[in-house]
Amino acid sequence: MNIEQARFNMIEQQIRPWNVLDQEVLDLLLVVKREQFVPPAYANLAFVDTEIPLGGGETMFTPKLEARVMQEVMVRKHENVLEIGAGSGYMAALLAHKARHVTTVEILPELKAMAEKNLANAGVTNVTVEEGDGAEGFSRGGPFDVIVISGALEVLPEAFLKQVKVGGRIAAIIGQAPVMSAQIITRVSETAYDTVKVFETNVKYLKVAVKPSHFSF
Repeated sequence: MNIEQARFNMIEQQIRPWNVLDQEVLDLLLVVKREQFVPPAYANLAFVDTEIPLGGGETMFTPKLEARVMQEVMVRKHENVLEIGAGSGYMAALLAHKARHVTTVEILPELKAMAEKNLANAGVTNVTVEEGDGAEGFSRGGPFDVIVISGALEVLPEAFLKQVKVGGRIAAIIGQAPVMSAQIITRVSETAYDTVKVFETNVKYLKVAVKPSHFSF
């Protein structure tokens, strides 16, 4: 496989037609090598329009979804970013190239280790991978300029709204299958938020810790 041709085809045939027209984002996809973040068993799928399995029931977003989120959230160089759901580390790497620092939270220890290894191998140094349940956000290091939730939620927990700065943005996929809406929620003041639905999609729900049942039999 000619990797550079496959990467070019991914950008031109999948990503650009999906309304990703920001040249900085398209250029970023040439810089951050997606194949370095795909499990070796699925290397031949690195540029395919599919969700790649990572283990533990988790998958990578499709390339076009990753690129579209990057375009819509508009990360700037001085900003600190929180990502919920590190996965393979690829989304964190994309964010890191645009941001000052990224904190990414992963609930599965094996994926935390994978993300750390992939980021190190790719030479990305401004990402911290934390192990934890990010379903209610992650207060350490906050409030953040940008929060990206790499998994769907039925509703956005209140906690996230408190963890983003005024002027900051949350990228979240909200709703129930098969139709979920990707939303950018901007905190416009201490008490007000502006929500824009940017596209519809259907992705796996964010993995959360299973809380013990309080029922006794």
